[in-house]
Amino acid sequence: MMLIKGPITDLLFLLLSIVTFIQFWVYWVTYRRIAFYHGTKGIPETQPVSVIICAKNEAVNLSKNLQAVLEQAYPEFEVIVVNDCSWDETEEHLLEMSAKYPHLKVVTIKEQEKYRHGKKFALTLGVKAARHEILLMIDADCIPASKNWLALVQAQFTNDTEIVLGYGAYQKKPGFLNKLIRFDTFLIAMQYFGFALGGNAYMGVGRNLAYRKSMFFRNKGFAKHNHLFSGDDDLFVNENSTPHNTKIEVEEAAFTLSEPKTSFNAWFKQKRRHMSTSRHYKGIHKLQLFLISVSGMLFYMLLIALFSLRFEWRILVSLYGALLLLKLPVLWKSAVRLREKDLFFLFPILEPVHTFLQPVFFISNMFTKQKAWK
Repeated sequence: MMLIKGPITDLLFLLLSIVTFIQFWVYWVTYRRIAFYHGTKGIPETQPVSVIICAKNEAVNLSKNLQAVLEQAYPEFEVIVVNDCSWDETEEHLLEMSAKYPHLKVVTIKEQEKYRHGKKFALTLGVKAARHEILLMIDADCIPASKNWLALVQAQFTNDTEIVLGYGAYQKKPGFLNKLIRFDTFLIAMQYFGFALGGNAYMGVGRNLAYRKSMFFRNKGFAKHNHLFSGDDDLFVNENSTPHNTKIEVEEAAFTLSEPKTSFNAWFKQKRRHMSTSRHYKGIHKLQLFLISVSGMLFYMLLIALFSLRFEWRILVSLYGALLLLKLPVLWKSAVRLREKDLFFLFPILEPVHTFLQPVFFISNMFTKQKAWK
């Protein structure tokens, strides 16, 4: 194939070089932090913990997961389940469990026709009902990866720590969709862990998140974004994290595991809901995340454009191969750290598919009205 040169190809190749450098920077400055993270050691003071679960018609999930939360290997803790206007068998199941586990506390919200509320209201009631300073959040459809989940997360709370971010993994199932969902979760975790380790935390996930009760009330809880149905996890961390008050816990035994969506449509709706709060992040975080996302998409778009313009294919293939080889060490170490090794071998397929889905999610979310949590 003959090399075609001209102002257009020169400009496109310059842009390709810039986005390639940005992608290299993302992996070897931000993602590298979690890839080569060795954890923090020490034996901090054991503090009592309040675990909070918000449940709305979660009888099935509570029957599968609640026992594992209640039977954590920890000396002093309580589990608060906020039964938020459930009309299934949630109340009956919680009554049964309360008789067996005295450290289970149930807070019930009755439905009111004139007052419509979201998860933040239920979570706030759970925080108010908590007896202890350290609060640990998990969703009803999640299960701790081990009996040491609570102990490991709590161990990160030293004197200056107010927020601890954990990994909320999805269970491994057959099929490409499962791998795509897990890959999306894996990449997002690389981002928020990498940012946090750089003293610039921008989000956490409510499936595995801990913070101090005193900080919650000192900063008026969710008051700044209470008008939004989402954001009880990412916006809360975005507003309250500082360079010195946030830590992470990424031991496998401290993961939580969730059932992934089984249809693309269900996952699509979930992604739209999760992305609905990103527009309310701090300006610096929006800029950084924009550069990460757009540089990844432009990399593939510019490659395709230059191939179609008959630019020298050996240069393009070499550039793609060089960037891929530079990414692989960071990806492998991160996949080992977060126990997602099977995703590493599918990276050349998963990354472009995931990259071109992001603008679809974003554009769809712009025209979708938020709905109350279910």
